[in-house]
Amino acid sequence: MCHNCAVTAGPAPTAGAAPSRRAVAKLLAAGAGLTALAACTPDGGTQPPSSSSPTGTSASASPTAASSSAGPETSAATELGTVAAPAPATTSAPTPTSPAAGLAKQYSLTDPASPWLVVNKHRPLSPADYVPADLVQPNIALAVSGEAAQLNSTTAAAAEQMFAAAARDGVTMTLASGYRSYGTQVATYNSYVASRGQAEADTASARPGYSEHQTGWSFDIGDGGGACSFQPCFADQPAAVWAKANGHRFGFVVRYPWMFHEITGYYYESWHLRYIGVEAATDMAARGIATLEEYFGLEAAPGYL
Repeated sequence: MCHNCAVTAGPAPTAGAAPSRRAVAKLLAAGAGLTALAACTPDGGTQPPSSSSPTGTSASASPTAASSSAGPETSAATELGTVAAPAPATTSAPTPTSPAAGLAKQYSLTDPASPWLVVNKHRPLSPADYVPADLVQPNIALAVSGEAAQLNSTTAAAAEQMFAAAARDGVTMTLASGYRSYGTQVATYNSYVASRGQAEADTASARPGYSEHQTGWSFDIGDGGGACSFQPCFADQPAAVWAKANGHRFGFVVRYPWMFHEITGYYYESWHLRYIGVEAATDMAARGIATLEEYFGLEAAPGYL
């Protein structure tokens, strides 16, 4: 997620209704001006590009049914960034009937230091201002600097291996946005609220304390040349195509896949990769499971509780 640097330009589809490709294109065109927010910090999703929809999407509430606490006119003065997020779900491991329950080694779903941590609109970080203890700058091509060039040490090591493998296949890949602190997410989210109102901000940017970027387990990729950066067309660029097909070999999944926004809460982000470990990522790929929520037996999280 500049998990995401593009902002949706209009209300998300209602429950159970996938947007038409023509409507999606119009929305993207209207919102294109916000895709270049400073340092590519936005942490939300974009409308999906033209592609075939996978089967098995479960529809619940729409992402626009986000927050009941404020209306679309809420400004950047909103102090969401200073209020502690509610306690996360109590589930500390995959449900016994989930696909992940069959793996030999199990990890926590709530500990921010766990590779299986699931943070979404129903599952905030605890503590909300969590900072990884092992942030490092990976030895890979960087398109950013400062905190955005950092990952936790486990993700960084896996990224180095993946980027090297991509290079051997002739594919250029860059780190376009990595770690994002709680304070940065406060500024990022509030800038979206000021520009688009809270309802739309909640479809495009994670509220402070709800961002995967804050965990050090996720990052956004680019192609080195800036082609289609944080735009739906990036899905057709070699870096995105290669990462989608090969990321699991290094422990990565595309966290916000095409047409699963009713489960993840965000539109397709072909650039946003999440580390969960080689065993789990490979198992997900083999089973054809698209989201962490489904794999770990968790409820869909299309909007904030």
